[in-house]
Amino acid sequence: MSRAGLHLSGVACARGGRLLFRGVDLAMEPGGSALLKGPNGIGKSSLIRICAGLLRATAGTVARHGRVAMTDERLALDMEQPLEAALRFWARLDTAAPMALDAAMAAMALEPLRQVPVRMLSTGQRKRAALARVIASGAPIWLLDEPGNGLDEAALDLLGQAVAGHLAKGGMVVAASHQPLPLASPVVLAMQDHAWAEEEEA
Repeated sequence: MSRAGLHLSGVACARGGRLLFRGVDLAMEPGGSALLKGPNGIGKSSLIRICAGLLRATAGTVARHGRVAMTDERLALDMEQPLEAALRFWARLDTAAPMALDAAMAAMALEPLRQVPVRMLSTGQRKRAALARVIASGAPIWLLDEPGNGLDEAALDLLGQAVAGHLAKGGMVVAASHQPLPLASPVVLAMQDHAWAEEEEA
């Protein structure tokens, strides 16, 4: 993970003719973390998708070095497959190490649910499954959009342990989260500041 990095310079995003934010700068190095803060609709999810390369920035540049794994409100798992089979599909695409998925499922306490169809999982179990997919990927850059939504206290603790372990190994995390995450001295991007700046100049 030592060669991985994520750098944003002067990034702006407009959706539906409305400028959500502009002038976002971010320099992520191994072991670094960033927390996106701001009200709903301000553009936190859009910024995460820009970081992932799924959405083009209206202005500015994005440089990614190393693989990215992202989780958001989209589950991205085959609802008809047993959980383990659905996760192994992604593990193969990510060329994950053979034991990586087993370790990720254990980290998210999903082992008893291996043969349960995804459609039968609860909201919290599905969220843990999505997080296990990220963990198993081996990607150095984690992009987490509200990763704690739907998780109970025990599951939030598991998420915290996974994030802390990833950072300790030199991984990077960019998260938008209303729940506390164990991010040591994260860069905090207050998204409302960028939106307000534009409004004041209008």
